[in-house]
Amino acid sequence: MSTPLIELRDIEKHFGAVIALAGVSLSVHPGECHCLLGDNGAGKSTFIKTMSGVHAPSKGQILMGGSEVKFGGTRNAIEAGIATVYQDLAMIPLMSVTRNFWMGREPKKRVGPLKFIDFETANRVTMEEMAKMGIRLREPNQAVGTLSGGERQTVAIARAVHFGAKVLILDEPTSALGVRQTSNVLATIDKVRKKGIGVVFISHNVRHAMAVGDRFTVLNRGQTLGTAKRGEISPEELQEMMAGGEELAELEGSLGGTV
Repeated sequence: MSTPLIELRDIEKHFGAVIALAGVSLSVHPGECHCLLGDNGAGKSTFIKTMSGVHAPSKGQILMGGSEVKFGGTRNAIEAGIATVYQDLAMIPLMSVTRNFWMGREPKKRVGPLKFIDFETANRVTMEEMAKMGIRLREPNQAVGTLSGGERQTVAIARAVHFGAKVLILDEPTSALGVRQTSNVLATIDKVRKKGIGVVFISHNVRHAMAVGDRFTVLNRGQTLGTAKRGEISPEELQEMMAGGEELAELEGSLGGTV
């Protein structure tokens, strides 16, 4: 395969005496959707925050294009091409799609000695980028709060892609969506992959991961339980790894087989 866009090797993260990550490794190649699966408390959030520059790893290496990097913060990670779309989306519902899309990076035009936001360009680009992702807005001034959850996810993804994301981290993007909205977001992820962008899809929903994933890594209690390619593992096997197969079997036995 090609050189990974990003590779994390044996990442550990300690918070005092608490070991949140205990040697997690993961790589993402161009055009790949790598699904990071795990139940609540497995370490997914800590891992993606380490990948995106929020936390510095206590041990381990982060490489981009085969060269080691050290992020001094999220700005460094963003400049390197790592974009994260969190569950809260960091959007202002009463503001327009255009203002949320640009969020402080609006194109400017000069009138004499003064600079103003070039709303004509901003609106046009917003409409074009959303259309590429399959979203037809009524108008660029439409308030983000009037969009569905899936459409808001698409705004955030389109924004990251437009501003040069090489690796796109999606934190539980389908967790609060209905069936149709989930389908739209998964279709958007597929479009992003085809642009050569690497996607890290964080989820605890095996069905959603299997729909778009190329490789699957399971976290449990801050450790990697393994990575499998599409076709090498079944949804049932992934689900059992996430839940902790031995623990579940013990619980089932203690409850008389009712789990």
